[in-house]
Amino acid sequence: MATVTTSAPRVLPTGLLKHRAVHKLLLIALAAAVLVPLANAQWASGSWPDALTVDLSQPLTHVSDWIIDNRDSHPLFLYGFGYVSEAVVLAVRAVYLVLLGLGWAGVTALGAFVAWRVAGVRLAAGTAAAFLACGLLGMWVPTMQTLALMVVAVLTSVVVGALLGLAAGLSDRMDKALRPVLDTMQVLPAFAYLLPVVLVFGIGVPAAVLATVVYAAPPMARLTSLGLRSADKGVLEAAESLGTTARQRLLTARIPLARKELLLGLNQTIMMALSMAVIASVIGAGGLGDRVYQALASVDVGAALEAGIPIVLLAVVLDRITGAAGDGHLETRRGGWPYALGIAVAIAVIGRLLGRLDWPDPWTVNLAEPVNRAVDWMTAHLYSGVPVVGGTADWAAHFTTWVLDPVRDGLQWLPWWSVLLVVATLAWLIGTWRTALTAVLAMAAIGVLGVWTPALDTLSQVLAAVAVTLVLGFATGIAAARSDRVERLLRPVLDVFQTMPQFVYLIPVVALFGVGRAPAAAAAVVYALPAVVRITTQGLRQVDPAAMESSRSLGATSLQQLRQVQLPLARPALLLAVNQGVVLVLAVVVIGGLVGGGALGYDTVFGLAQGDLATGLVAGAAIVCLGLMLDRVTQPTERRTKKGA
Repeated sequence: MATVTTSAPRVLPTGLLKHRAVHKLLLIALAAAVLVPLANAQWASGSWPDALTVDLSQPLTHVSDWIIDNRDSHPLFLYGFGYVSEAVVLAVRAVYLVLLGLGWAGVTALGAFVAWRVAGVRLAAGTAAAFLACGLLGMWVPTMQTLALMVVAVLTSVVVGALLGLAAGLSDRMDKALRPVLDTMQVLPAFAYLLPVVLVFGIGVPAAVLATVVYAAPPMARLTSLGLRSADKGVLEAAESLGTTARQRLLTARIPLARKELLLGLNQTIMMALSMAVIASVIGAGGLGDRVYQALASVDVGAALEAGIPIVLLAVVLDRITGAAGDGHLETRRGGWPYALGIAVAIAVIGRLLGRLDWPDPWTVNLAEPVNRAVDWMTAHLYSGVPVVGGTADWAAHFTTWVLDPVRDGLQWLPWWSVLLVVATLAWLIGTWRTALTAVLAMAAIGVLGVWTPALDTLSQVLAAVAVTLVLGFATGIAAARSDRVERLLRPVLDVFQTMPQFVYLIPVVALFGVGRAPAAAAAVVYALPAVVRITTQGLRQVDPAAMESSRSLGATSLQQLRQVQLPLARPALLLAVNQGVVLVLAVVVIGGLVGGGALGYDTVFGLAQGDLATGLVAGAAIVCLGLMLDRVTQPTERRTKKGA
């Protein structure tokens, strides 16, 4: 007994000291003990020192002025960008005229037959119903405008992304060179893409298409590279042993083996292109996005819903078709495609002969009026003055007063060097010293750009929204993972919320909560929640059944299994859920600048509205740095977990 008693205290410290995280904390504590007094003596105030900032407004203003002055006369614009602009306009117009020429019956039939060939009768019926719903809502022409822009943007994005992914998948050097570029493009907010494109191409369809291509190409590039690099080595070696050339192995082995990743890349590109096509309505993209943007400006929830429903239906249909193709359900019966296309063309010809190309006006349904009456009732009865619980405006005010303001004030009160120290600590604990260095440099770049204070305001909104998202997402994901019925009930809801473009979330949120930082955070929570729920559910369901059965045989209760088996084994998936929640929340918090979110989002929107390249681009660069820092602090990767320090 005595021996056990005296040796027990020695075991715990020895075990702790062997833990890698403890070593990191001790090193950080030692560095802080030396550096903090020096930093406090040099920079006692919490704000970023002016001596460490770089003013980019003057050179960026010069660049903006030069572009505007030479856009109509310089050969670079006349013979370079001008030809690109004309090609985009002609392509979009050609697709739009083809869709109008097919008529509503022809387009509906064509979409239904494509869905039938890819995934069967059920999806074909759903596709036909989706197109008919667009017409019933009086949105047939805007839907065709958006679809025409989507076709051109997606085809261009797929070609560009596939070529970049092909280069990265076949060359390690190109992969290393493209990775930071793709990281930046993925984190950069959608609004930041619009400003430089508008300066070069002006307001209109070309700027909208090219901004969409830049935004939607990275997923295709990443997944193409991943598919080529993860091809079965045995198959490639067998092909090489048969004397095939590198080109033959690429065409006959690597690309077929990467089919699933390529189709997943197409799926993600379509989803991002549709989201960006809606946002690009700010710069004259037209179509459904323009209707949503006009409704947002007038807070017309009914009109927004009329335009938002076709967007969601388009997204769901395209997601289902490409997803079914990626799962290997693509039909290959010989002769099926010509028959399907022939029937669609025949229906279009019959519609033209009958003069029924345009959707008949008597067949439309006015959804805006009843929706607006319902919103008016909700605003009158739920906005304020609700007994006991208070109204939605009260909730927004309380959330701002009790959560957003304290977090923002606390971050802005901290000395800037202490914020960098916290970032370094978190990034190093989850990753490597390279991870920590990247995160610290990204955060320091925000101060150098001179937007430290608004960046901390944006960070406070992101942290608050992420906290709410994770609480709701983890709770819902656990419930869905433990109950098949809950998962089935949630699936259609998550599908709708995950495919709905970011703009659409702002309309009901503003109607219920007013304008301000709280509504922007609420829209971000709703937008990010589906991804967190899905990843959490999938991670918990993929826990090794043998481990679950073993714990059950030892008498563990359901709660003990969750706490001691499922959650620890699903840790990588949970960390991925945190990472995705952070990235998605940041995207909508920035767009929240349109509804009073302020901070960097407001600067980005202001720069776009005023054509102020200095304000908009600096804010966009700061958002990229903020997103990069948050990504490095929360991103679990296989390389980091293996290498540790």
